[in-house]
Amino acid sequence: MKISKTFGKTFALAALLSATAFAGAEAHVTFLVREATEETTILATLQLPHGCDGKATTEVRVKLPEGFVFAKPQPKAGWELEVIKGDYQKTYDNHGDKVKTGAVEIRWKNGNLSDDFYDTFVIQGKVSGVEADTSLAFPVTQMCGDTVEAWDQVAKEGGDAHGMKNPAPLLKIVAGEDHGHDHDDMAGMDMSGMTGMGAAAPAGETVKAGDLEVSGGFAKAMLPGQPVGGGFFTVTNNGQADDRLLSVTSPAAGDVQIHEMVTKDNVMRMRQLKDGVAIAAGQTVKLEPGNLHLMFQKVKTPFKQGDSVPVTLTFEKAGKVELVLQVLSAQGK
Repeated sequence: MKISKTFGKTFALAALLSATAFAGAEAHVTFLVREATEETTILATLQLPHGCDGKATTEVRVKLPEGFVFAKPQPKAGWELEVIKGDYQKTYDNHGDKVKTGAVEIRWKNGNLSDDFYDTFVIQGKVSGVEADTSLAFPVTQMCGDTVEAWDQVAKEGGDAHGMKNPAPLLKIVAGEDHGHDHDDMAGMDMSGMTGMGAAAPAGETVKAGDLEVSGGFAKAMLPGQPVGGGFFTVTNNGQADDRLLSVTSPAAGDVQIHEMVTKDNVMRMRQLKDGVAIAAGQTVKLEPGNLHLMFQKVKTPFKQGDSVPVTLTFEKAGKVELVLQVLSAQGK
C-alpha cells in the first residue's frame, strides 16, 4: 500500500501493480543503476514503473542532493523541461572553474505517460565531495493531473528504508581506484547556461542559399548509449525579405527538433519550437548552447569527438540546405 496525495486531501488507498506493468519492475521509483563511483560523472537513470492509481503521469520532479552537481537532464520527446537553479552549500571545481550554483531540481512537465507503460528519466551529473559508503537521496514527486505521488521518505542515518511506503530513490556511493579520472569531456547535451560554461562555435563550413548564409555548425559529443544530442549553427539573412527555418532532418537521428532554452528567475525552461525559427531580413540568428539549439532524438550511434553529422535544413523561402556539423567535445574544445 502506498500513500496518494490529492490537492487539498490526503488519503490511503490500496494499490496493485497493473498486470501490464514492466516485467519485474518495482512498485517504487528507483535508479536503474543504484551505485555510483565517487568523483565521477554518471547518467542517473530513474525508473518510473506506473502512474498514480491508474492515472497517467503528466509531470515528474526530482530534487537533487548536495554532492550531485553540474546536472544536465536528458530531454524527452513530448515533455517540456524545467531546471531550477540555486546555490550549492559548497564550492565545486569544474575543470578549473569554481562553481557555487547549479541545478537543484529537474522537472519534466506536460507529458502523458500511461499507467500501462514504464519509462525512464535521465540526469547527467557529477558525484563530488561525497564519501564512499554513503547514499544520496533524490526525492521524486510524480504528478498525474490533480493526483500526486511523493517518493520522498528518507531513513535516518543507520535506519532501514525497506519498510517505508514512499522511499526516495537512493544512489549508493562507492570508492573508485582513480578518483581523479572523469568523463565529462564525453558528456552529452551541453546546457552551459546552467553552469556558466559557454562554448563558442568553431569556424565550420559556410553554406549559402539565396540570401541566407549558414556557418559555424557543430554538435556535441555524447555518452555511449545516450539517445539525445545537441546541434548548433549560425544563420545570417543578407536579403530584404524575412525567411523561416521550418524543420531539420538528419540520417544520424530518428527525429531532429528545434528547441528554445530560456532562463528567468533562476528557472530554465526548454520547449520545442514547432513553428520553427524566424530569420528576419538583415538579421543573424545563432543556435548556441543555453539558447536556441537542435535536439537530435533517437540517435542511432552516439556522436563522438571528431565525427561529423550531416543535416538538412528546410527554410520557407531558401528551400533545403545541406550542412555538416563537426562533433566537438562536451566542453566545445
